[in-house]
Amino acid sequence: MKTTPLRIKKYVKQSLQNDLMRAAVRKATAIAVEKRQKLVDEIPYWEILRKKNHSYKREVIENLDRYLLRFESECKKNNFQVHWAIDSEEARRIVLKIAKENNVKKVVKSKSLTTEEIHLNSALIEEGIETIETDLGEYIVQLEGRTPSHLTMPALHLSRQDIGRLFSEKLGVDYTDDPSGLLSIARKRLRGHFLTADMGITGVNFGIAETGALCIIENEANAHLTVYLPRIHVAIMGIEKVIPSTKSLPYFLKVLPVSATGQKCSTYVNIIGGPTQNKFKEGPGQVHVILLDNGRSKILKDPELRESLFCIRCGACLNICPVYQQIGGHAYGWVYMGPIGCVLIPQYLGLSEGKYAPFLSSLCYACYKNCPVQIEIPNHLLKLRNRIVKAKKSMLLERIFIALWAYLIRHPKLYRFATWFPGRVQLLIPKGRSFPVPGYIKERSIGRFDSKGFRKRYYDLLKESR
Repeated sequence: MKTTPLRIKKYVKQSLQNDLMRAAVRKATAIAVEKRQKLVDEIPYWEILRKKNHSYKREVIENLDRYLLRFESECKKNNFQVHWAIDSEEARRIVLKIAKENNVKKVVKSKSLTTEEIHLNSALIEEGIETIETDLGEYIVQLEGRTPSHLTMPALHLSRQDIGRLFSEKLGVDYTDDPSGLLSIARKRLRGHFLTADMGITGVNFGIAETGALCIIENEANAHLTVYLPRIHVAIMGIEKVIPSTKSLPYFLKVLPVSATGQKCSTYVNIIGGPTQNKFKEGPGQVHVILLDNGRSKILKDPELRESLFCIRCGACLNICPVYQQIGGHAYGWVYMGPIGCVLIPQYLGLSEGKYAPFLSSLCYACYKNCPVQIEIPNHLLKLRNRIVKAKKSMLLERIFIALWAYLIRHPKLYRFATWFPGRVQLLIPKGRSFPVPGYIKERSIGRFDSKGFRKRYYDLLKESR
């Protein structure tokens, strides 16, 4: 799915008309919010954890060059093969080169938004390499032919009935909407792929600079199987995923599962310290780490917005966001969605491409209050909105309206007339009907104007107070 400004508006309108999808999203996010809040209430030092994680991320991001060089050095000591990719094209090229040199015919993948970001699946499939997503949610959306609709719950937009019909159509099995039955079908299909894959590809939750180890967090054991059953493991890691030390890791492990899935802890925490085949006669013989830039350095150079690189991809801001709850993830038109997506889209893709994204927010500050690393998302959205307006990327009608308002506010008599006139026109409109504002009342209503107006009420109250 390619993002364009016009398509974002189209996607939002399509989502608002899809009542079944919206119901599925609202149900799933409501459950996630409730589970998270219950656990947060049980942790008296939750705000201390948030501040601590914020400080760790700030330390790394503001000294990213130093931490990355140390991470690379320690990785090489662990016999990792380290590659640097400036953009998505180079990252795909590196993966395909590894695959061709090792005669790879089949790849299994664990959940990774970074690989979605670089469109890796399509590149592998075009080269004739069978590529299978192994996270249940990712497997479902792969069968559906779409991208994930949530950072941690890829198939959030689908009901179990939708999944039952999808499995019946794509896998040729009898229809069932029983969750256990659907899980059993997926498990049987995926088991054979794990056993016959030549390469496993994963993302990375945290890269530990101090030791050169990779940390991958999951609940289904599919990442564990993806790492240890194939003979080659390729880990694709955004350069912002580095953390300082093993000592800092528990702080992130304490907040990530709570924020992502409402769990006290993740079921599996994989710490990968290098290839294990030669040492233990099992596991991968090669481990490759691809450090991906793909626009992150550009964000790093911006002191006002670099805090958006602190994100640990937990999805908490999506679950609590009233806009995301109404439109789901696909409406944002890219792999990152929700409040953090609104911040990242114009930074990664440019102001022209992502000019509508920062406006898909109510600025209610719930995203900031729920962020486990205290990213001030609303402030970043305001800064991006300001840049979009200054770059004249906003809608022409909006610019005309603001210019007219600015002119009126500098001329008091005209302003008084302009604010008095709608109230008089309103007298001609039957009660219960909206004021006729073109382009606004088609999908929502506008409140009726006060019969007196602010100015008259203000002076009346002033007289009463005397």
